[in-house]
Amino acid sequence: MDYETLRQAADSWGLLYLVVVFVAIVIFTFRPGSKRTADENAQIPLKED
Repeated sequence: MDYETLRQAADSWGLLYLVVVFVAIVIFTFRPGSKRTADENAQIPLKED
């Protein structure tokens, strides 16, 4: 295997990995029941200690 072959493999698998991560984040964000959790997490900086 030469450099070009390894680079092409890394490029394609890297792209596939990033697409899978993006889709997982979108699904996690828009899953049913996540609104309450997102609202609670949005209020964390405003809570008094």
